[in-house]
Amino acid sequence: MRGNKPFRAFVLTAAFMGIAVSAFGQGRPDALKAYLAGKYEESRVICLKEIEFNPRNLESYVVLSWSLISLGKYADAELYARKAYDTVRKDPRIIESLGEAAYFLGKNEDALRWFQTYINVLPEGTRIDVVYYYMGEVYIRTGKYNRADIAIRTALQFSPNNARWWARLGYARERTGDLRYALEAYEKALAYSPQLNDAVLGKERVSKAISQ
Repeated sequence: MRGNKPFRAFVLTAAFMGIAVSAFGQGRPDALKAYLAGKYEESRVICLKEIEFNPRNLESYVVLSWSLISLGKYADAELYARKAYDTVRKDPRIIESLGEAAYFLGKNEDALRWFQTYINVLPEGTRIDVVYYYMGEVYIRTGKYNRADIAIRTALQFSPNNARWWARLGYARERTGDLRYALEAYEKALAYSPQLNDAVLGKERVSKAISQ
């Protein structure tokens, strides 16, 4: 599920272009730089020190939440993101992190609520594709496959080359019995990634079912 780190790094670099250097301080360790380099534990430590120095440093909470999610520390990510949301600012990046943390903690309703809030606040945000994708995964978890179809199709409107997402769309359609369109989605996944196992197996299952 964590196949989005390179994409996140790309968009975050652009998103932070306008942040003043003073937010982290001249000559001090740079949490964002460490995060983008994949040094998530180092980034976590820097952010905690920054928050200790300035408990209202929103950027530190944002990068801390990202680092904790990347480290798989989802409960901690939820804790700090919620603190930032309640005491500093209801920033869309914090909202999205709350959604991701809830998703990985299995809190399906909370995840949907945070993701929907992100969509309402920032419908063209840099994480909008991932938000819709995770919503689709929540719907798959809860057996709401038609909703999963809609959510994942929406995600693919923003990132049409994501083979894994096409495979998951195929799976959602397969579960509804919409075999022809499931096959179409699996074939689309294979066009982008011919060796993607989920798509290979999915196409085999659906093709067999159609031929019977």
